[in-house]
Amino acid sequence: MTSIRPSAVAGMFYPAEPAELMRQLDACWAQARPHPELGVPKAIIAPHAGYVYSGAVAASAYDLLKTARGTISRVVLLGPSHRVGFRGMAVSTADAWASPLGAVRLDRDGVERAKTVPLTGELEAAHAQEHSLEVHLPFLQRMLGDFTLVPVVVGDAAPEQVAALLDALWGGPETLIVISTDLSHYLDYAACQDMDSRTAAAIEALDEGALDRDQACGRIPVGGLLRTAKARGMTIKTIDRRNSGDTAGPKDRVVGYGAWALYEAGAEDIAIGPLLLEIARAAIHGRFAPDHPVDAHAGPDMPALLAQPGACFVTLKINGTLRGCIGSPTAWRPLAEDVADNAAKAAFHDPRFAPLSVQEWPLVEMSVSVLTPPAPMRFSDQADLLAQLRQRIDGLIIEDQGKRALFLPSVWEQLPDKGQFLAHLKAKAGMQPAHWSPGFKASRFQAVEIKR
Repeated sequence: MTSIRPSAVAGMFYPAEPAELMRQLDACWAQARPHPELGVPKAIIAPHAGYVYSGAVAASAYDLLKTARGTISRVVLLGPSHRVGFRGMAVSTADAWASPLGAVRLDRDGVERAKTVPLTGELEAAHAQEHSLEVHLPFLQRMLGDFTLVPVVVGDAAPEQVAALLDALWGGPETLIVISTDLSHYLDYAACQDMDSRTAAAIEALDEGALDRDQACGRIPVGGLLRTAKARGMTIKTIDRRNSGDTAGPKDRVVGYGAWALYEAGAEDIAIGPLLLEIARAAIHGRFAPDHPVDAHAGPDMPALLAQPGACFVTLKINGTLRGCIGSPTAWRPLAEDVADNAAKAAFHDPRFAPLSVQEWPLVEMSVSVLTPPAPMRFSDQADLLAQLRQRIDGLIIEDQGKRALFLPSVWEQLPDKGQFLAHLKAKAGMQPAHWSPGFKASRFQAVEIKR
């Protein structure tokens, strides 16, 4: 028998009649602040008050999903508990959630996966009357059409526990993360503006530690997302920020609302991926055709991202076998120049291989990996280091006693075991597999690999 959670706040926070609800959503969009220059985010932070108060701010965030229908098929939705006190995080036992716009099926596999995260379990009482998740459904239904849902109410938990749950449910482009929160509560207009400005600055800096309970009711799920975003090298954009005094309420006692969008590391790099590959190929082809040299220096028509400092690795393969790989672990010159120079070096100056021949050139398969800045890791011993490593996400740089080596995240495809990954990286650095010392250093980074 199918279990459906009924709407708890339809007719209060938003209209219960479908046609009236659609008109209310239209009104929210009419007051939204769109950002057509931005693409579809991996995660959003949006408010959960009644639509007349915060609906326009929420619509500003959801407007970013206008091209996501057919791509995003699952939403992981987290919000704070307002009615039931409990320890940890609660998933729903229902098979679907009702909405005036139709039922939304739960992703039961995702729910079961969430339950494997410590302090996460079933507690339908936490969901029964909770509004912080429910109010998002009509926005999601309007933008995405058909999708499945993993709803999680966050109780007395720590941001690191939320981060662990997000990592377990992260998925790929098919998964959207939504964090539900309002900002300050019941201050006068000026005090709200001051506190919400500080909250926004902390969120924009991905500083989970700067948030307290007075600044955001959803500070714990927000903090978990900020922790995850920082670890993954994500970027964040402020989409909208207002309060109830700007929308439908008096200014002497207001509630603050904000909307943010988070993008995975290299989202902008993916957008210019074809151009990066073109620069790399031109740098190599120019050696075979000296009358057509490549100019990778910044010009007026070059995208701004290519003129900014960037770090990349260029990898060449023939029939799936490595033929050259050279790169920069840190950014020190414009990305366009880094791509061109590393491409030429991978082809002609990788000491492991003879220079690429003109006969081999048509057979080359090329990829460009754009790196995030390396982040030093803190660990007590090798077991702690291995526990922190994330397969298929982290690239790793190790250094000890003057020896140093780097593995890109793509190496996980050949070495999926953490122990083997580290052992082979030590060998690359000229260390013994069992080598360890108090001075052993490691930094991790992420990379976006662009192939053709």
